[in-house]
Amino acid sequence: MDLNVRAFRTVQAALEEKAPAADRLKKEASRRGGLTGGKSRAKTLTAKRRKEIALAANAARWGHRRPVAPTQAEEERQ
Repeated sequence: MDLNVRAFRTVQAALEEKAPAADRLKKEASRRGGLTGGKSRAKTLTAKRRKEIALAANAARWGHRRPVAPTQAEEERQ
């Protein structure tokens, strides 16, 4: 085994050992909160706004260059 590879693996192993369990618990709690937050956000959005978000996501995913429906912020400015 190459000396550099062995050194890299040694450092990685040392870093993994030092990661406290509190960090893992914090990440898990954040993940659960994020999942709950998405559901509550979806409940508060109007059908029109959900459609706008879906159209924007579709355009971003598939690379459509057509204009997307105006957002609520743009409508309020007008």
